Amino acid sequence: MKTDIILAGVGGQGILSIAATIGAAAVERGMYLKQAETHGMSQRGGAVQSHLRISDQPVASDLIPLGKADVILSVEPMESLRYLPWLSPGGWLVSNSTVFENIPDYPDFHLIREEIGRLPHAVLLDADTMAKELGNPRGSNMVMLGAATPFLQLPPDDLKKAIAFIFKRKGEAVIEANIRAFEAGYGFTQASHTR
Repeated sequence: MKTDIILAGVGGQGILSIAATIGAAAVERGMYLKQAETHGMSQRGGAVQSHLRISDQPVASDLIPLGKADVILSVEPMESLRYLPWLSPGGWLVSNSTVFENIPDYPDFHLIREEIGRLPHAVLLDADTMAKELGNPRGSNMVMLGAATPFLQLPPDDLKKAIAFIFKRKGEAVIEANIRAFEAGYGFTQASHTR
């Protein structure tokens, strides 16, 4: 079993929390993990991306080759398009539809939606609105993690345990809010997409 995942977004959107949660779940299962990150300037909304490679066999490189990513999980729609060259032909793009306009010539969202709509395997959801409706506006990253879970080859319960581990220092209320956000995203994909 092997899953190559690219996480994409802009600084401050919780990419590193997603990566830590997936990594904790994989390690707890006794899997091998390699990770490479590029941090943007979160104060300026700079691009942030992370390559995660998890496998039941040793992983030689932390970088995913072009055309080999099984999943691109993006918390910002334009950032999802930046990494399409890495997506494998059978891979899934899971993207938030909420725009983070961090450049003056940000493209029209309808063009981005059309491009995503051309992909054979894509999930596009408004994670920010879902998180706000749950009373957890900062939980959109956990909504996105939940939405991508059907394609990660990690059981949802393992990821929920990892959420509890990653957020334990913030208290039970934060853990429960993030698990609810995760479950909302997972439910969205389960209801609207099949593998």
